[in-house]
Amino acid sequence: MTTPSRHPVAFEFFHAISVIDQLASTEMERVLPEGVSMAGFGLLNHLVARGGTESPARLARALQVSKGAVTALLKRLEARGLVHLSQDPRDGRAKIIALTPEGRRRRDEAVAALDPLLETFLAALPAPDLAAALPLLRRVRLELNRRRQRG
Repeated sequence: MTTPSRHPVAFEFFHAISVIDQLASTEMERVLPEGVSMAGFGLLNHLVARGGTESPARLARALQVSKGAVTALLKRLEARGLVHLSQDPRDGRAKIIALTPEGRRRRDEAVAALDPLLETFLAALPAPDLAAALPLLRRVRLELNRRRQRG
């Protein structure tokens, strides 16, 4: 028998988020274009949001993975021509990752591939219902980010 949490609502809330993340990732992974994993899509999407460039260290922090995991993913994406790694002109020891035009195209292709999945989802859960949940989810994300940065 397991010991119940002293904070059952918070426990159930974060457990639900964890399960939703796993289920959503599995659904999305099924429709992403060949050669684009969820990890790769997340990285490409992050680069688009950041204006197309980022350092590996900042990518690792943003994606909540090790530097080694980011390095391995970057090598795969670079081999496919989706990102380009170069020396940081401000610090010769550091690298800069830049999204290539092909990387942008593949990311946009992935977003388009998700649209039919999202349409079926919206049929079950209308956009206004999802929009109503966004303020709480943003607050949770901000609080978790604050905790992560404190360290």
